[in-house]
Amino acid sequence: MFSDTHFHFKLMAEEYGVDAVEVLSKMAENNCYFGLDIGTKASDLMERIDFCESTINQINDKEFARKVSSFLYFSAGIWPDIDSIHDAENQIKILRQNIAVSTKKVIAIGEGGLDHHWNPSGVDGRCESDFDSKTYICERNFFEMQLELAKELQLPFIIHSREAFEDTLSCIKNVGYHNGIVHCFSYGIEEARTFLDLGWHIAFGGAVTYTKKAKMEQMKELLNFVPEDRFLCETDSPYLSPVPLRGNPNSPLNINYVYEFIANAKSITSMELSNIVDRNIKNLFHLDG
Repeated sequence: MFSDTHFHFKLMAEEYGVDAVEVLSKMAENNCYFGLDIGTKASDLMERIDFCESTINQINDKEFARKVSSFLYFSAGIWPDIDSIHDAENQIKILRQNIAVSTKKVIAIGEGGLDHHWNPSGVDGRCESDFDSKTYICERNFFEMQLELAKELQLPFIIHSREAFEDTLSCIKNVGYHNGIVHCFSYGIEEARTFLDLGWHIAFGGAVTYTKKAKMEQMKELLNFVPEDRFLCETDSPYLSPVPLRGNPNSPLNINYVYEFIANAKSITSMELSNIVDRNIKNLFHLDG
């Protein structure tokens, strides 16, 4: 089973109806090397850990349960929703407290960042009218506060950056910490070059499989431009189900479609890509074995 560097497991199961026990059991059966459950709320860490541990306890095959415990890791971070942006200092305080008392080792901070994609009817409910000058500045400050926390703890940071490249670049340069992943990368080669030159890894998910024929060569150029030692794959499940499952709830079990699409674009096998990604995961997160 291919590694998945970004998913929201509790949300996927509770709000999208994905069978949690089945997913983790299948990942274990397929010898998944790594899965990263991502935080989006200041106080969600223990809830996510408890949910995953409860799910593991429901796996009948104890060897599978052991495998899940060994490959499942957690991040802690705060997605830039409006309420959190305007309660930044308190939210960071809560996040710190949750990390300090966590029963599992947190191996990354995030996801956090900037989102300037306006879609009021979408899952994020993002409205441009919500972003007056005060909110815009507060969002940047909130992002930088989380980057500072990652810098302090010497942990990789998981960046969420959507239609906000220049501001994202400004924030990470202000903090001067360049260690982590630009998740669900949605920019072009020049933006990739900028992030890579600073030291960031780049992760691609199901959205790459949505590429239209007219832009397929551009996508292939991008996927081949990112060097092997900075390349990662993800699902962002329950979102962004890859083709041919687009429109359905996503899960880490669908990561193979992402690997197959990217491997084809890079003219390598899925297993070769898997070895590349696993090696990068091991180095980025300082994993043993």
